[in-house]
Amino acid sequence: MTDDTTFSPTDHALSPCPNLDITIEEGSQNSDQLLEHDGDLENDHETEQLFEIDGDDHEGNDLENECEQLFEIEGNDLETDRDDTTIVDFQNGISERKDYPPPVVGMEFESYDDAYNYYNCYARELGFAIRVKSSWTKRNSKEKRGAVLCCNCEGFKMIKEANSRRKETRTGCLAMIRLRLVESNRWRVDEVKLEHNHSFDPERAQNSKSHKKMVIGDKRKLEPTVDVEVRTIKLYRTPVVDAMGYGSSNSNEGEANNHFDRSRRLKLKNGDAQVIYDYFCRVQLTDPNFFYVMDLNDEGHLRNVFWIDSRSRAAYGYFGDVVALDTTCLSNNYDIPVLAFVGVNHHGQSVLLGCGLLADETLETYIWLFRAWLTCMSGRPPQTILTNQCRAMQTAIAEVFPRAHHRFWLPLVMQSMLDSLSEYQEYDAFQTVLRRTVYDSIKVEEFEMAWEDMIQRFGAREHEWLRILYEDRERWVPVYSKDASFAGMSNSEMVGTVSAFFDGYMYQQTSMKEFFHMYEIVLQKKHQKEALDDLESRDSSNILKTSCYYELQLSKLYTKEIFQKFQDEVVMMSSCFNITQAHTNGPVVTYMVKERDGEEILRDVRTFEVMYDKATAEVRCICSCFNFKGYLCRHALCVLTYNGLEEIPFQYILSRWRKDFKRLYVPDLGSNNVDITNPVQWFDHLYRRAMQVVEEGMISQDHYMVAWQAFKESLNKVRLVAEKHM
Repeated sequence: MTDDTTFSPTDHALSPCPNLDITIEEGSQNSDQLLEHDGDLENDHETEQLFEIDGDDHEGNDLENECEQLFEIEGNDLETDRDDTTIVDFQNGISERKDYPPPVVGMEFESYDDAYNYYNCYARELGFAIRVKSSWTKRNSKEKRGAVLCCNCEGFKMIKEANSRRKETRTGCLAMIRLRLVESNRWRVDEVKLEHNHSFDPERAQNSKSHKKMVIGDKRKLEPTVDVEVRTIKLYRTPVVDAMGYGSSNSNEGEANNHFDRSRRLKLKNGDAQVIYDYFCRVQLTDPNFFYVMDLNDEGHLRNVFWIDSRSRAAYGYFGDVVALDTTCLSNNYDIPVLAFVGVNHHGQSVLLGCGLLADETLETYIWLFRAWLTCMSGRPPQTILTNQCRAMQTAIAEVFPRAHHRFWLPLVMQSMLDSLSEYQEYDAFQTVLRRTVYDSIKVEEFEMAWEDMIQRFGAREHEWLRILYEDRERWVPVYSKDASFAGMSNSEMVGTVSAFFDGYMYQQTSMKEFFHMYEIVLQKKHQKEALDDLESRDSSNILKTSCYYELQLSKLYTKEIFQKFQDEVVMMSSCFNITQAHTNGPVVTYMVKERDGEEILRDVRTFEVMYDKATAEVRCICSCFNFKGYLCRHALCVLTYNGLEEIPFQYILSRWRKDFKRLYVPDLGSNNVDITNPVQWFDHLYRRAMQVVEEGMISQDHYMVAWQAFKESLNKVRLVAEKHM
């Protein structure tokens, strides 16, 4: 099999590729010798071109701490998002400006030397030294592909050096950055740890290997000359730049200063603040688990707002595996700058998972919003997050949800490409080729070759938007995302369902009062639609189209909407006309399934590789339909049939699609272990259990009478306890 990532997904952001040779293992006690091994690594690091920013210098953009105080969030220090900071020398009472901001995930450099020099200069200013902890090269090549730069206090002295008279400088410090080569010409920061477990010693750091070889002439080159107003940056699009001009996919440089203005506040008209406050207070009276938080700037003005009701918090427990961020109102400059967190329920319908009103689209704002949302969800991040091509949002997601798969929402990317080529002479032909290139490629090599052929055929090599999207192809092209789950949200038919949650109800001039009135109407209609579809799926029988037992099996389990999509795969099993065994590795057998594209005999034939583990009944197809859509493809079903399986294995029947799965929309606030000394946990536990009785009591009149009687009896017993203590 050529594309092994299909069946052995790994976290490429955190580990080197399997075809790379590691120069030295991480954590090796010889790791500090790697500096010597790399030759004149530090000698070669010229530092005249470092982290300089286009435009005038800006004053410090200190992040607000109100949201962290409200949530008591544990995480990285938000100083990583500042443009520049101030270091105070308490001994001399001198304040020194810091020219090199802390590293953050997403920084990109033109070369390894630039990345090394930046981190080295940042370390020098802070008062510590660095070294190369590990690096790796491409197999059979000396080309460097990745590296880990760490504080020189990392690790501990080796056993054989324990009796050495040399002063111990190792403290086991974990501060580091991990670098990875992307696009063959840029170096990206993939992981950052800022915390040190030791005090800084600038004098000792200056005499370290990484700093003392920076001769006086080189150091002078690092300092900007006084008469230079415009400085050149060696980074592509760092979070610093994002905060100034890449707030959204359609931002432009002329808006940079507006995005960076820390005094910006939420655009409110007269009476809007009262409307927001009145709505929140009214909802809290009827929904005790309704949650909201407000972000204020230094002047006390409202900057950002986030809120979520109890039903949405509970729905996340069932449908929080894949979350899309609806930024329609932000992208189209609506008067109400609302962002919606959206998921997909068991009927394939959009479900709201939280809302925010944002003053701007900067990195600081998105970090605040995502941390507020994550706090409501008890710190449980989604598996996959879908967004538009917003650079600030991309960096914030890497900061707050480092383990989540972040992808650009494919239908939006496709539409943006087609819109940019709408006046192209061969638009129709290009559209056909583009869709075939993106959707029909099942291997990385196929996509790369097809894309190159398309660019050459239509002479689009100089098209800037296509070039940018191609550089980000790993975030939106399906063939690169086979290890991520999408719950069907990668399909083009989901455009109207998810991309604009309030579509048809909200317009550019919608007022705040109209918005909150409309907000309640939309949620009510969504809830009614889900209830009606639940009833239809439970009480109606699906019409079967084949004699395959897989179809009958899922017709009894899945909701009508999802079953019909799976049914199409069962019907298409007839197009798979040949199954051959390619090779065997223990219980794992690889099959080649041939499929005829269309009903005509002479139509194109495609071959799909399917792996089947006889010991665990695990099946994986190279098309990755199960990850993309949430149900098995026709190729996998054919292999199961070939191996005599009468039913679909249980691991491929997802509870998120089942119609017989009782969903109680009561927030899951944690385990049943209650701290009997904590009144807050008393309330949460009792409320959750009471709401379960309410949900069950709504099934029928008989259920209602039993629930009501139980409540009365329970209340009488509780009152008896109270009387004993009087």
